[in-house]
Amino acid sequence: MLGKDRTLPTPFVLAVIGLGAFITALDQTVVVTALPSVMLDLKVPIVELDRVSWIITAYLLGYTVAMPLIGRLGDVYGYPRVYQASLVVFCIGTSLVAVSTSLEWMVGARVIQAVGGGATVPIGMALATTLVPRGQRGLALGIVGASAEAGSMLGPAYGGAIVEALSWRWIFWLNVPQSAVIFMALFWLPNRRELGRRVDYMGGVVLVGALLAVSLALSRTSLFTFDSPYPFLLAAVGVGLLALLVLVEAKTFQPLLAPALFRSWAFLTSNLTQVLVGVALIIAMVTVPLMANTVMGKSPFTGALWLLRLTGVIPLGAVAGGLLVSRLGSSPLTVAGLGLVAVGMFLASGWELGVADPELTVHLLIAGFGFGLVIAPITVHALDSASEDYRGTAASLVVVSRMMGMTLGLAALSAWGVQHFQALTAGLEFPLPLSGEAAGIFEARAAEYSASVNAAGLELFQRFFLAASIMSLVAIAPALGMRRGIRT
Repeated sequence: MLGKDRTLPTPFVLAVIGLGAFITALDQTVVVTALPSVMLDLKVPIVELDRVSWIITAYLLGYTVAMPLIGRLGDVYGYPRVYQASLVVFCIGTSLVAVSTSLEWMVGARVIQAVGGGATVPIGMALATTLVPRGQRGLALGIVGASAEAGSMLGPAYGGAIVEALSWRWIFWLNVPQSAVIFMALFWLPNRRELGRRVDYMGGVVLVGALLAVSLALSRTSLFTFDSPYPFLLAAVGVGLLALLVLVEAKTFQPLLAPALFRSWAFLTSNLTQVLVGVALIIAMVTVPLMANTVMGKSPFTGALWLLRLTGVIPLGAVAGGLLVSRLGSSPLTVAGLGLVAVGMFLASGWELGVADPELTVHLLIAGFGFGLVIAPITVHALDSASEDYRGTAASLVVVSRMMGMTLGLAALSAWGVQHFQALTAGLEFPLPLSGEAAGIFEARAAEYSASVNAAGLELFQRFFLAASIMSLVAIAPALGMRRGIRT
């Protein structure tokens, strides 16, 4: 039901919301395959590859830090209108990216683009819970989640195709007409604005600063290697801003972060589960192609196809989770999904260098379906714990929790991986030809060294998969806690 005067078909509502989530999620990963062309066009040398990575990092940061404030704006001013305003910001950002003349310009434009794009998933989730009948909310949230996952999954292939056919700038120009279609369709959705609600802008500014500092701290591998004090200083700034936020919110009539959310066991357990899912997911997504392209000697394309077997089934799992959550309940379904992830990753931890189908595909499909299965029940449980006037805020925090988990997991994986690989290869010496040594003997020593390095790499990747499996099992504890506080 959409109001006293009219209704809209649920498929139409979900098509509009899902398409918006798909397009903006596409831009998270679309530049991956376009980076060589971007570097060539903007005259960025290969030695500055670390600076180029900010094209991706800037989008992820902008996408994450603005979400809670935009979610609250939707709660107050109406989800369709805030969605439209966000699309305008997204189009401004994407147009600025398309006309970039320098790397610095492009990074700044990507932040603007991400601030607009970051609204689509949480606002879409809030719309789904508002405009779709209660019995279909799980399916609706599953479709929104599936659309976002599909966008992230297809981003590299889409970007590569556009670069091949046109140029990298058209990746971003094409966002404008696509966004315009969604913008016009949103006029059909009723905009419900509650005059008594207020936006806590001061709290929003402090929270954006806190999330930015914490995100930057978590993204530094030196947080785990202790090579630099900077991540700890950033973390301290973030914690300080969060403490300031508590003081600000305590004096605010309608705070950005409602205290009731953080007194809700359902909300807290859902978000903690989501953080741990994010850690396990990024470990799996990084390890699969990296393992294929290094110790197994596969081409980058083959590595991408392996990863597709994991990520390609996530949207299917998300839709299945949406269909089943009203029948099975959030906690049992989340536990089942985490169990599948744990099994799939544990099986992958036993891969040898000669792993092949059907073993490889089956293991990745099991894990990927599990990752998808948990999306709807975690989101449903978190949003059901929030009052109607804070659903946009709650949805945004669920997404932020996952992004934080992925950021933390990637930094930990990088730091631990380098240290562990160095430990595994500490006793190996690179073979150099000796004076008077026969060529056959040197080749044998070189082959032995290569085999030892590959064995160390294989062991490292096996432990990565095992870590993802263990993290999924750890996530079952808060998922079991989701049994408490469920609203019927």
